[in-house]
Amino acid sequence: MRVLQRVLGKPLHTLFQVSTSRALVQGVYQEAVSSARLLCHGDFGLGTFDQLDGEMVILQGVVYQIRSDGTVHRIDGDIGTPFATVLYFSPDVDVLVEGINSFAALCSICDKHRDSQNVFYAFRVDGVFSSIHTRAMRRTQNGVSLKTAAVTQPEFRFENVEGTLVGFWSPQFVASVDIPGYHFHFLSKDRTKGGHVLECAGSNLSLQVETVKELHLSLPDTEEFLRADLTADVSKDLSAAEENHSEGNS
Repeated sequence: MRVLQRVLGKPLHTLFQVSTSRALVQGVYQEAVSSARLLCHGDFGLGTFDQLDGEMVILQGVVYQIRSDGTVHRIDGDIGTPFATVLYFSPDVDVLVEGINSFAALCSICDKHRDSQNVFYAFRVDGVFSSIHTRAMRRTQNGVSLKTAAVTQPEFRFENVEGTLVGFWSPQFVASVDIPGYHFHFLSKDRTKGGHVLECAGSNLSLQVETVKELHLSLPDTEEFLRADLTADVSKDLSAAEENHSEGNS
């Protein structure tokens, strides 16, 4: 696989990121890059869509949109994204995970396969999950903060569902650019369920890990981004936006 990627000129162990987490938190939701361009830089990733319209999963070079009504749409045409992270997935580690009973337990297992706090990691987890708790952002207007938009995010709960977790771990020193720590999205095998992962549990899961040491950052050239004040510390707002907000939705 790696030899083939070199022949095809595809970058190994390189993240391509659209915009910054700080811009997203402050409500910069206009298209920065098209999905067609995104797929020129990777076949595996996650993000969101223009106007924050749902959650993005990229798996095996296909873009999927999980919308706020819970539906999943395969994107065969071109669509815009204000924030996304992709790479050509080439794992260094492939192990069997006997079981996890929480998202925290998943993160602890992933921690065992990280040997540094100063580089990036990509994670793919496949198998049958006894439970998955996700959310999907609603389409909103530019300028509405991510924290405010997240208050009304629908949440979904699934049981005994087979699928894939697509995720990344980013170091703390990139907090102004990326989302530090773990960030996972889920897509079911039948492509009917998914979202940003809030909780999960499962057994006999396949875990693949890739160490990533290069980051290519594509900044928007929209007036909205160019005039935004990105100096404020938005870490608390980002954490608040990632939390559960509407218990009981399904």
